[in-house]
Amino acid sequence: MNPNRHRNYIVATIFIAIVCNYLDRQLLSILKPEILTSFNVGDLEYAWIVNVFLICYALMYPVGGMLIGRFGSRKVMFGGILLWSLACIGGGISRNIAEFTFFRGLLGIAEPIIFSGQVVVVTVWFEKQKRALANSLCQFGGSIGAMIAPAVIAWLSHYLPWNQVFIIAGLIGIIISLIWFMIYSEPPKEILDQSTAAESGDDGKTDEWAFSLKDLFKTRSLWGCLLVRLVSDPVWYFCSFWLPGFLRTMGERQGLSQQQTLDMIQYIGGIPFLVGAISGVLASAISDRMVRHGTPSLLARKKIMLASVIFAPLCALVPYVSEWQGIGFNARLALVIIIFCLIAAMCLTWLYNIGVVMAESFPLPNVSTVVGIACGAGAIGGSVFNQLVGSMLNTMGNKLFFIMSLLHIIAAFVLWKMVRREPKPEEVKAN
Repeated sequence: MNPNRHRNYIVATIFIAIVCNYLDRQLLSILKPEILTSFNVGDLEYAWIVNVFLICYALMYPVGGMLIGRFGSRKVMFGGILLWSLACIGGGISRNIAEFTFFRGLLGIAEPIIFSGQVVVVTVWFEKQKRALANSLCQFGGSIGAMIAPAVIAWLSHYLPWNQVFIIAGLIGIIISLIWFMIYSEPPKEILDQSTAAESGDDGKTDEWAFSLKDLFKTRSLWGCLLVRLVSDPVWYFCSFWLPGFLRTMGERQGLSQQQTLDMIQYIGGIPFLVGAISGVLASAISDRMVRHGTPSLLARKKIMLASVIFAPLCALVPYVSEWQGIGFNARLALVIIIFCLIAAMCLTWLYNIGVVMAESFPLPNVSTVVGIACGAGAIGGSVFNQLVGSMLNTMGNKLFFIMSLLHIIAAFVLWKMVRREPKPEEVKAN
């Protein structure tokens, strides 16, 4: 098969797998009222269920990155997709909240593997002039999954109990894992030479070195990437885990029934994810275009990410808009959706490009480990912030959203000041 065509099939398969990843993840947030009622628990317990997922997710990210580096993308990503699918089925057959929480933790262990592997796959299969767009098209699957999840899950829940929806989603994932195992292969030499040349210096010679794990933790860029994810990821985790519930709460305060709020989410809940996904892909394409026109690749990614931060302060307006009595409910709901569309655009511009930033800051053998460490930090940030959301959302929402409005601004400063193309250790000593 033509290598260029084959890599397109690989991207398409990753895209579909990540769609499934986000569908499985969104099951909990969209079916939250039904699940909490079934197990007779409340918001605080829900926050702990989410946190078990996020803690396992955070811990597994660096481990998954190291496994990818040791055993390769094909086997490890297959195992990850298969495991999260079985975890989803396990959630559907759980008989109590403890079993359900266990399987959400197992889901958290399995899901981050695909993201560490995906960055490595894109790095070895695509040269720098096409890398950001290819990476964003893979991750576009997450946004599409988050976008279609409200409609698909709400539609299925009309005909099936919530636990059967979990089981169906898991069975689909098992099929995708088998497709991935059959379709993926390592790139041929001519493709690998093009992609690794993107990591070379001005002399045009491909880098063949790598940091040891000890030296990796001495680099400024690793700590910069770690802090960027730690600070900025919580905003996207809020969108993924709490936005559907937040919108349903708005509807319930207006007097809508649970079923009416579920119907509402079916039609509008995916809009921010669609707008954010399209914006993230366009931003990535623009950064690739900047590279083709002579902008250093790492600088191009950083500039496009920094430009999107203009939308960050809008977060602070959400609690005031959602409770504004001067306009009708539909108008308030529309304004909240518009704000979250812009916030999602910013979040996904960052998420689509930060993996490429890591790939272009470190030697290829270190990429999966760096991605795993940094993304694990992001999951830790999301876990801490998630607990904050659980305790503050109904009582001090204005402070919570004000905090969210600052996070990407802080991350932008860290990105600009700390992240760079890391030199060899001997070059640092020489200077």
